[in-house]
Amino acid sequence: MSGLDVTVMLAYFGVLIIAGIVGSLKAKSSEEYMLAGRNLGMFMYLGCLSAVILGGASTIGTAQLGYENGISGVWFVTMIGLGIIGLGTIFIKRISSLKVTTISELLGKRYNSEAQVISAIVAAIYTLMVSVTQVIGIGTIIHALLGWSVTASMLVGGFVVLFYTILGGMWSVTVTDIIQFVVMTVAIFFFMLPISVSEVGGLKELTAQLPTSHFDLSSIGYAQIFQYFLLYTLGMAVSQDIWQRVFTARTEKIARNGSILAGFYSIAYAIAASVIGMCAFLLLPNGESSQNVFATLAVQILPPGLLGIVLAGVCSALMSTASGTLLASSTLISNDLIKKLWLKDMSERKYLLTNRLITLAVGVLAIVFALWIQDVLIALDVAYAILSGAIFVPFVAALFWKNIHPKAGVYAIAISTVVVIGGLAIEGLTSTTPILYGIASSIAVMIGFAFIPKTKTISEQVK
Repeated sequence: MSGLDVTVMLAYFGVLIIAGIVGSLKAKSSEEYMLAGRNLGMFMYLGCLSAVILGGASTIGTAQLGYENGISGVWFVTMIGLGIIGLGTIFIKRISSLKVTTISELLGKRYNSEAQVISAIVAAIYTLMVSVTQVIGIGTIIHALLGWSVTASMLVGGFVVLFYTILGGMWSVTVTDIIQFVVMTVAIFFFMLPISVSEVGGLKELTAQLPTSHFDLSSIGYAQIFQYFLLYTLGMAVSQDIWQRVFTARTEKIARNGSILAGFYSIAYAIAASVIGMCAFLLLPNGESSQNVFATLAVQILPPGLLGIVLAGVCSALMSTASGTLLASSTLISNDLIKKLWLKDMSERKYLLTNRLITLAVGVLAIVFALWIQDVLIALDVAYAILSGAIFVPFVAALFWKNIHPKAGVYAIAISTVVVIGGLAIEGLTSTTPILYGIASSIAVMIGFAFIPKTKTISEQVK
């Protein structure tokens, strides 16, 4: 990288820090810290939601899939987009009027406090793991491009994200996400995509030179497509980092329409990143590591200055997801565990301070895990499997089943979690079928509890 590109990236980090300080001036209450005061308009909501959806895996991973499988590489992020569209069209109307802070809080209202606690633990572990993968990704990119050590790169990238997240919570995350959304959009759609296509001689040459299989939407395999559906389409519906952004919308209409637009934006992003990977198949020599095709291609085809902007866009994707999942994990711990179980009567000021301290602890833990493990992709798949297999059915039932048994949720989550983990242990950590076992066991438990009469409370018995 040239000195200009390095300057662009460092300046970008500086802008994020300043944005975090600006956001901290608005976060004066716990609701403003966790949900930006539930006051975001359409553009801010769309940018905020899109930024957290499209992480580093969405950019680098989809380019890799496009390189290896052609246009069928779109399915990974397309399934994420479909999940967000489904969230906007099916679930938001049911949940927006409840004024909850977390999905676990919703489950607690519809079932009982035990369901809130166990779902919060599962979701907090999942969001922490996502944060760890993003810190690893940030460190890897900084190490490769700036030549710093991997440890120093992870520390710098991780603490930049942690700094602005602690300061202003969701307000800081929102301000930085708008910047990141714009940088991501410009970098991918206006620079990387058109220049990549131009370098191969245009779409006509791309079509002529690539193998026919690269234009087959099913070449990645139906089993892989179905796995993406189970992990990401269903996972998006119960992911706290996604719902926490949904709760920031000023109105139900903004939440619904913005989610649908973000879903379609994700699909367009998937197509763009896949085509970039297909261009890399022609432009990079055989034997090039498919994991590095995006960064390698960017270094090869982009002039100084533009390279810095594009790579800042990749860092943007990683940082926006990292900040969102850090805040989601800390919100679950503070709202559904600490406040629910131990410090029920704390003042608003102490609760805000508690949120910041928990965010600090979760962030430091994520950075430590990233430095220690440095590869948690399998663990992330396990977390997604538990999230989809154990929480999706109780969540849907909570919204659409009016007279549900209050104990059904906690037993469904607990039993299906054991089933998913057991299935993964027997069939392998990359197997899809344990998710289906978990969903089936959840449905069986929910139906079983439908035949058990509810126990009336003392007040109900008196009436």
